[in-house]
Amino acid sequence: MIEKDKLLEPLLESATEYGKTTYELIKLKILDKSSDVISSIIPHSVVFVLFTSFLIFLNLGLAFWLGQIFGSTYLGFFVVAAFYGVVGILLHFFFHNWIKKSICNAIIKQVLN
Repeated sequence: MIEKDKLLEPLLESATEYGKTTYELIKLKILDKSSDVISSIIPHSVVFVLFTSFLIFLNLGLAFWLGQIFGSTYLGFFVVAAFYGVVGILLHFFFHNWIKKSICNAIIKQVLN
């Protein structure tokens, strides 16, 4: 019986060490993937903010310019708003699933890389 305890003890120690090592490996893999995803999100966010600012000022300029052409500033803003309303409705009804799939695929590709 004592011989079996002597054989079982190193086996249990090895299994415990294996479990701890596996746990540490999983933690490191999660840390690697999350840092990779976050580090790729930040540059995209900066570009998104700059591009959005560009579009806002472009649309303001366009609205004021159209307002001058139509003789009333608010008409220029209404025309620009109507344009974006129509584009938004078209995107929602015709491209919603495609946009959703593209974003999901990009996220999955980034996580699995």
